[in-house]
Amino acid sequence: MAKRRKVGNLLGLAVLSALVERPMHPYEIASLLRERNKERDMNIKWGSLYTVVGNLEKHGFIAAVESVREGGRPERTVYRLTPAGRAEYEDWVRELLSTPEREQPRFEAGLSVMAVLGPDEVVALLGRRAELLEAEITEQREMLAQVSADVPRLLLAEAEYDLAMRTAELNWVRSFVAELTSGAMPGVGAWRRWHATGEIPDDMTELAERGSTQA
Repeated sequence: MAKRRKVGNLLGLAVLSALVERPMHPYEIASLLRERNKERDMNIKWGSLYTVVGNLEKHGFIAAVESVREGGRPERTVYRLTPAGRAEYEDWVRELLSTPEREQPRFEAGLSVMAVLGPDEVVALLGRRAELLEAEITEQREMLAQVSADVPRLLLAEAEYDLAMRTAELNWVRSFVAELTSGAMPGVGAWRRWHATGEIPDDMTELAERGSTQA
């Protein structure tokens, strides 16, 4: 089970990952993280940056070193990583790598309630998803091929993982669509009749009733 952290926002982890290199002010941190496309890896909300930095400082994970002024820009506070921050950073990474955590992708939520649409529409929608996934996969493969000669593989692991997950999703979507279109998936006929007649299949009614008695 994931630990309850004093600063649990993944943007905090991203900030720590930047400050492990050298002291920086928040604008430098944001620029570095954007340059490395960290918002893609961690679903970063940039509007929370200064709040997260403040929380990291409050809990002793980072400390202000100095304030600097560049030209006519406002004064900026430079932060460094503290020993406690380094320990928190390392512990957080260990947890993320070792401890499986159940996540709820939006796609999974959609699949759980897709019966509200007819099977033909679901096939069309999943076909569109497969097309988009295929385009993204092609783009990612080309990107990896371009940068792999100059960037160590250690720094591309998250991109490789994302590519593998998207490829697996594409394969599953194609297989599921094939079952729907061929009629190999049990219950497709009843599903189609439900949308044609408005009559809910018996097995779905039984499941709904069973769920209400167990609630």
